Amino acid sequence: MASSTKTVMIPIAHGTEPLEAVAMITVLRRGGADVTVASVEDKVGVDACHNIKMVADTLLSDITDSIFDLIVLPGGLPGGETLKNCKPLEDMVKKQDTDGRLNAAICCAPALALGTWGLLEGKTATGYPVFMEKLAATCATASESRVEIDGRIVTSRGPGTTIEFSITLIEQLFGKDKADEVSSGLLVRPNPGEEFTFTELNQTKWSFEDTPQILVPIAEDSEEIEAIALVDILRRAKANVVIAAVGKSLEVVGSRKAKLVADVLLDEVAEKSFDLIVLPGGLNGAPKLASCEKLVNMLKKQAEANKPYGGICASPVYVFEHHGLLKGKKATTHPVVSDKLSDQSHIEHRVVVDGNVITSRAPGTAMEFSLAIVEKFYGREKAVQLAKATLV
Repeated sequence: MASSTKTVMIPIAHGTEPLEAVAMITVLRRGGADVTVASVEDKVGVDACHNIKMVADTLLSDITDSIFDLIVLPGGLPGGETLKNCKPLEDMVKKQDTDGRLNAAICCAPALALGTWGLLEGKTATGYPVFMEKLAATCATASESRVEIDGRIVTSRGPGTTIEFSITLIEQLFGKDKADEVSSGLLVRPNPGEEFTFTELNQTKWSFEDTPQILVPIAEDSEEIEAIALVDILRRAKANVVIAAVGKSLEVVGSRKAKLVADVLLDEVAEKSFDLIVLPGGLNGAPKLASCEKLVNMLKKQAEANKPYGGICASPVYVFEHHGLLKGKKATTHPVVSDKLSDQSHIEHRVVVDGNVITSRAPGTAMEFSLAIVEKFYGREKAVQLAKATLV
């Protein structure tokens, strides 16, 4: 009898789009897949887009003889070009196709890699909008669907479609029931592709000088999609985002065992001033942020100065509620802990801004949460522009 465990390989390179890679890694692991992250470079650490560092589980060169149920390629530039030019990866993907196993790609990778390798001939495929012409030259039909399935090849468009893409891959591997279960837990958008909105009360202007200075603290077991969505989107908006590790190591292992790398230790920036301090969640990660005295003191000073702070998932409960940082404020949080909020009037809202406090619910709301922050600092036009560029 065949093993029920499904194996997945995700290759990464310098210039890989980190939000796509991290979302694929963590969502597929939530579905029960055994995911191997493989660097096509000569070291496991890669410098992904937007100055985000990632750490693979292994080098691709060490696993070229391995067999996987699914190989899935993230996008990003120059990462997509590097994947295309990696002959061992090309050979693995072509063998995967010949043997009738699943291949998948997102963003620029369908056109650059799968198309260039001749795997899209006679197929319908999709990809990032600026690569559609190139895609059309390599496949039978270039589709604008957010996710496209044709036989044993699945393609998708960009960062904002990655969770849907990953849920589709779970359905291909494990069936619809498992896909629906994971989708429900993530709080995937019910209306993907429509313009994002958020709930705002007690509207106030969020100010900054020159460039918003934003702190994103991370801890062991922080939720990876939430952390990387914040950094990715806010750096795209040209904010100065500092990722600070709570603990003694810059390398942090997230809730789904994706390896994240901070810019600094929190201790190094504890005396600095920020225009916004914003926390990812994680049911085990948020309590670790809550137990960091220096971080809590920074948040209390932020609140006393009426400067913005925010949190997603379990952080509004474990950090803000626990330390008295939601007094008189409406907030939302993850459904599993929402009964712990003293004011539950807005717990069904996906993103809530109340004056200087912004809260949100889960990995599936992380991009809306990040875009709402962009809107508060830069205005609606820039936020909508970014939403379209990332295909939210």
